[in-house]
Amino acid sequence: MSHYLEFFKQFRTTFETTGAIAPSSRFLASDMAGPMRQHQGPKQVLEIGPGTGAVTRQIVKQIQPGDQLDLVELNEKFVEILHQRFDKEKGFQEIKHQTSIHNCPLQDYGAGQEYDYIVSGLPLNNFPTELVGEIFKAYFRLLKPGGVLSYFEYMYVRPLRKVISRGEENQRIRQIDEIMANYTREYRIQTDWVWLNLPPAWVQHLQKDKGNAPLLAEQAASKELKP
Repeated sequence: MSHYLEFFKQFRTTFETTGAIAPSSRFLASDMAGPMRQHQGPKQVLEIGPGTGAVTRQIVKQIQPGDQLDLVELNEKFVEILHQRFDKEKGFQEIKHQTSIHNCPLQDYGAGQEYDYIVSGLPLNNFPTELVGEIFKAYFRLLKPGGVLSYFEYMYVRPLRKVISRGEENQRIRQIDEIMANYTREYRIQTDWVWLNLPPAWVQHLQKDKGNAPLLAEQAASKELKP
């Protein structure tokens, strides 16, 4: 409950970079971490915008000996909470030696490696257009060929804002919509609908050079892709 209260406090004071009133539900978190469940061998995982660690908790369950988990979080209070969790909570403690937490913006994160999986909780609809473009470039710069990016957005929020917003805000939303649509058309392999979340959300799974490493191709083929 303390994590929920702190999340709501940060939502009130830093809405642009927090973007949600509560941590992700366990159902949303499970879908975000889903692609890595079938991985064979050591893997490198990057979580971006973990907040208080709701999705991190599901990722932690998938970390095996030889794996590496990096977390990039801009909010200093959330970074403090994450350190506390890795210091004190069972499961988190067990993989602390395989984990690094970085307090910086994603575009400033200079990783010396590429990742098999990137899981992002960034509130992209809140950001300036140029920043959204920079973030997607960073996602794909950090992904290995065949690597999977998983991110979520709240259902129908952007389409609704396109209808009700005016002027510069309307232009910003439409430009963000175009950026994200370009990437999903090129790289999307699966979309999950998560109704048991506040608010309900879509989880988008994109794969870099998916033709070379169809990690989720068989799963995606059995599910209807939704816009």
